[in-house]
Amino acid sequence: MQQQQQTAPKPKKKVKVTRVVNGIEQEVEIEVDADSGPGWGPNDKHTLLNHSMTRVDGPLKASGVAQYTYDVRLPNMLYARILRCPHAHARVTSFDSSAAEKIPGVVAVIKGPLPELRFAGAAVAAVAAKTPEIAGDALRAIVVKYEVLPHAVDAKSAMAPNFPRIVPDANGVPEQNLHEKQKRGDLPKVEAAFATADAIVEADYISLKVHHACLETHGIVVDYSGGDTATIYASTQGTFTIPGDAAAQLGLPETSVTAIVQHMGGGFGSKFGIGTEGMLACKLAKQTKTPVKLMLTRHDEFVMAGNRSGSWQKLKGAVKNDGTLLALQARQYRLGGIGQGSQAGQPYIYRFPESFREIYALHTNEDSSIAMRAPGHPQASFAMESLIDELAYKIKMDPVALRKKNLVDPVYHRQLDRGAKAIGWERRNPIAGGNPGPVKRGLGCAVGTWGGGGNDQCKVDVTIARDGSVLVAVGTQDLGTGTRTFTRAIVAEEFGLQITDVREQIGSSKLGGANSSGGSTTAASLSPAVKDGAYKARLAFSEKVGSLLDNAKPEEMTFRGGNVSAKGKTITWKQACNALPSAGVTARGVWRTELQATGIHGAAFAEVEVDVETGQIKPIKMVHVQDGGLPLNRLTMESQINGGMIQSLGMALWEGRVMDAQLGMQLNPGFGDYKLPGTLEMPELVPIIDDDDKREAVIGIAEGCIIPSLGAVVNAVFNASGVRVRELPITPDKILMGLMSD
Repeated sequence: MQQQQQTAPKPKKKVKVTRVVNGIEQEVEIEVDADSGPGWGPNDKHTLLNHSMTRVDGPLKASGVAQYTYDVRLPNMLYARILRCPHAHARVTSFDSSAAEKIPGVVAVIKGPLPELRFAGAAVAAVAAKTPEIAGDALRAIVVKYEVLPHAVDAKSAMAPNFPRIVPDANGVPEQNLHEKQKRGDLPKVEAAFATADAIVEADYISLKVHHACLETHGIVVDYSGGDTATIYASTQGTFTIPGDAAAQLGLPETSVTAIVQHMGGGFGSKFGIGTEGMLACKLAKQTKTPVKLMLTRHDEFVMAGNRSGSWQKLKGAVKNDGTLLALQARQYRLGGIGQGSQAGQPYIYRFPESFREIYALHTNEDSSIAMRAPGHPQASFAMESLIDELAYKIKMDPVALRKKNLVDPVYHRQLDRGAKAIGWERRNPIAGGNPGPVKRGLGCAVGTWGGGGNDQCKVDVTIARDGSVLVAVGTQDLGTGTRTFTRAIVAEEFGLQITDVREQIGSSKLGGANSSGGSTTAASLSPAVKDGAYKARLAFSEKVGSLLDNAKPEEMTFRGGNVSAKGKTITWKQACNALPSAGVTARGVWRTELQATGIHGAAFAEVEVDVETGQIKPIKMVHVQDGGLPLNRLTMESQINGGMIQSLGMALWEGRVMDAQLGMQLNPGFGDYKLPGTLEMPELVPIIDDDDKREAVIGIAEGCIIPSLGAVVNAVFNASGVRVRELPITPDKILMGLMSD
């Protein structure tokens, strides 16, 4: 008997990668192939990558042709709406939907999953009807009686030792609604270091809960009519987070459910899985055996779709007169409503020789916070950058100089220097608020960091057909961050083609697997797999067409300008493709760790104008210097930097969830009252890509772009007015009250 030849196993190596669960980064160790593969090459030698490319889906969106989940309309589709609890804490004692069920056009009414409701806005019931208006009528006809229970929507009330527990799993911390997260450091050593300090700053820094403000609300369309398959159209950041969740509610195998997300209108960390709205829509579709569409209203979105965790940080920092940081003591509260909240640990980027921190989740009767762009980091950065700034002023040292003295990484030094030059740092007021006149200008700065690495979840198929067409297919979603564009560009560059010569197919769970878009992991996960697929497809292609070029080997062939060349001969791309078999060639690409990296730096500067007679603040200019290895698309990277600056601006000056302490309700659940920065508030935005970062690897940068600008704006307001506001947002009343107290 002939002995079967055994293939030697490929060598493996262990690497740490970033996985994102519900928008929160987690580091895990995995095994990957150790063999060599394609490389990106020098960052400045690309023909498409690292250039400015307009997005390939731009015309579809500008013309209104792009289909979002909100646009899906199916035959006989029902419209669903959610009845929300009006109380911050209540128990349902009776529920009567008989009147609602008698309304013509109402098809189904179901109760929500929870008998006890812990925030105003929690789902009590859902209805499905033939029109959205009938569904709204049905909600108003449902009669619910509640036992209203004690509530607290402000942190200090929830900390009262005799206040009832807001969540049932308190873990023995004396205050009922505090859950200990961690303690780290040696407090006696910190206290001893304080005794040697030349200057100490002790202060509380507070940031409110802010909303994602996605233009497309959370929602889902369940295409199910009682058969053994279903298709789910979802506004989601994770194509592959949908089938399992939906299948569980529909009673189907996960493989029988297909998720579709062609375009979606914003997520910022808020859209993973089907959510409460998706669960209710699936239950209604299963009960009625009819397709159901459930998109949250804008009010729903504000009160029940999550928010960025608030923060309350009690910091005490010490410094020597020469700018040497000595010690830090931090007590941090993560204000996540009924959720755990998120907040990076202090001293964040900086290293104090001695530090002690304790972090707690402090619960209130509010909707659970969820991930939002760089979850937990803007809050920690705002507090630490404010403290560093206060220490600098206290010892009369330039804030840039103090940062450079205490940041060992030279990348921060070059970014601070470049940003300072771009903003005109030499114009900074040496004495805060010292410039004459009622309208005063000031400058501030801050730095930030993020991970941005990828993981091994993407499987990409690259197909070349005999007619010369090229398709790159993967199930990933495009949040509007340019994923469609860079997948095309990577493949096009590999074959010396134009971006219009390649088509992409994405947004379906029936295509190759992909990671969820969270933690800035999409580009660093997907682009290596696309590159690997394109590289393998080029090798397979070259094997097939080598006979046209004097039997040239794959490594002898070059692809440039729509031509294929080897051994002094050149043929066109389409001529080469004619030599392919009828099925063309297809290669599957997988993630390669050497094509991505992790760890980014950013330095932000802001200039603002403060009218000390009215308290009004006007942003004048913002600068952000950002590294990121190989920029896949410079135009998109600059847009991400601009977007981060704009979102930071909103959090610093305008945005915040306003709650009525007695009623436990949000007072500004809509764009009419929840102030976002608009065109009239836009300063000059200067995004600077740090091309001194020579890493030939892709790194996600979107999260990092929102982190330092917050502190830069806050510090600029102080430099302009002389008023240190430690509670965000910095509204005019806080400026005026600060001036009165001086």
